[in-house]
Order: sequence, then structure tokens, then C-alpha cells
Amino acid sequence: MAFSLGPVGQIAFGVGDVDRAEEFYGSKLGLRKLFRFGDLSFFDCAGVRLMLEKSAEPNKSASVLYFRCADIALARRELSTRGVVFTDEPHLIAPMEDHDLWMTFFTDPDGHILALMCEAPKGYAPG
Repeated sequence: MAFSLGPVGQIAFGVGDVDRAEEFYGSKLGLRKLFRFGDLSFFDCAGVRLMLEKSAEPNKSASVLYFRCADIALARRELSTRGVVFTDEPHLIAPMEDHDLWMTFFTDPDGHILALMCEAPKGYAPG
């Protein structure tokens, strides 16, 4: 049997305040909270677990989390009504052969960079 790694199971972010991070990821982004153990809080990201860990110096240079969405304009409007502040407007990143890749970016309370990404049909224009 050949060796191969499975899908990513968990991603970890250091946060300055776990309660504040839970509010952002749970209430604002709408991720399902799995459980909390002390200064660790866990959320489900469509099968990948996000661990938020209390850290004296949150690492803002960690990898960007890209959340897939079917309609980037709709997702951005909904998150904006929940208090999420975006740093840009949805914009075309790459026109592909059979679809277009759109993104828009925002940060969490600790400055981690997050994004919405939409693999849209050709000709899509966020409204």
C-alpha cells in the first residue's frame, strides 16, 4: 500500500482573547462551534477544524484562510451586516478557462487575514 497524506484536519490560529475570537468566528462568520477546552476553542469549517488558541503574541503572518462561497457579493453583504469590515471590494483575481476566480479580504480581531473566494461562471459580476 502506497503512503499518502489525508486531507487537512485542523488549522490553528493564536489569538489574544479567546472569548472575542469565539464571538467573531461564531456570531459574525457563522462557523459552528465544536467545543472549548480552557483557552482552546474549536470550530468546524466544512470538515476542517479551526483551533483558536490563547497566545500572548498572536501570529498575524499565519497563512490566509480562504472561505469558499457561491455568491461573493451576497456573502460579503451578509458578513458586513454582522459587523465584519472588509479591506477591499470583490475583485477578479484570475480569469480561468471555464470560470473566474473572485476574492475579497477582511481580518479577524487579531489581524489574521481572511478571504472570501468565489469560483464563478464566466461573465459573473458581483452586484
